[in-house]
Amino acid sequence: MKSFTKKLALPAALGLVVSLAALYANLVSAQAPWPFAAPTTPMAQRNAMNLVINQANWFRSATRTASSYTGGGYGLLVQQFQAVRDQYAGFRSTLNPQQLNSGANQVAELDSGLDIIQEAFTDYQTAVANGQSNSTAFSNMCQVLNEAMGVWVQEFRQDCRQLQVGW
Repeated sequence: MKSFTKKLALPAALGLVVSLAALYANLVSAQAPWPFAAPTTPMAQRNAMNLVINQANWFRSATRTASSYTGGGYGLLVQQFQAVRDQYAGFRSTLNPQQLNSGANQVAELDSGLDIIQEAFTDYQTAVANGQSNSTAFSNMCQVLNEAMGVWVQEFRQDCRQLQVGW
């Protein structure tokens, strides 16, 4: 009888631990967002600016090497591009109200630039659907993404100088 109880106790205890872990995970994800805004200090701005530039450079590097990834190049590029967008959103949150007011047009143009760059992914899918070879369409998309991101980064740097980011 004792061994029968031991055999039931271990699975029951493990089930309880798993249930508690799942409950705790749900409670943790339901917490309210952090009540503090991102810092707008010059150092925070410089760091955020450099993160955007670094992420954009990694994306450009991925566009040059993506064709060597068997079947995963497209997904890698989408992921890297989303990382650029995420870093840029983080950067925007470090701008102070004066920078946001004086640079509203520049910020809107940078946002639009990312939207336009993202259209290259749709153009690739359309080209393949219209019968263009996958490798040719992918190569064209990579070239467009690389060049467009290079232009976007130049504009980003120029706008950061004009807005005195990190000063």
